[in-house]
Amino acid sequence: MMDIIRYASENGGETFTLFQPQMGTGDMLMNAGIVMLVVFGVLFLMYILISLSGKVIAGISGQVISASKKEEPKAEVKAAPAAQTKAEDPGEEFSSGTLKLKGCDEKTAAMIMAIVSDNTGIPLSELVFKSIKLVDEK
Repeated sequence: MMDIIRYASENGGETFTLFQPQMGTGDMLMNAGIVMLVVFGVLFLMYILISLSGKVIAGISGQVISASKKEEPKAEVKAAPAAQTKAEDPGEEFSSGTLKLKGCDEKTAAMIMAIVSDNTGIPLSELVFKSIKLVDEK
């Protein structure tokens, strides 16, 4: 600050300003608006990239889980999922172990389990099937 005063006194008291705006108020406001648009545009692009990377990671982890399920032997079938009640969480899957099929396919086993559940009046979620074996009639 002292240099400004000294300069002014040496030049015959002529004053000057350090900052002389070269742009008008309208230009300054327009530049500020453009800068704000660029910042929000970059933030929006970051939002899109983060969303896409999350979906890619979820897809990759889903493929790993489905690949591990395919490695299970086909002879063993999980018990039929329970009918959902209002008290149960809809995302929760019910399983009561594994079911061994001997000489019959999955469709026939599902039909047998449904018939047993219907004839006994016991809900399928409360029944536990360990194995189903096809018996040849002679």
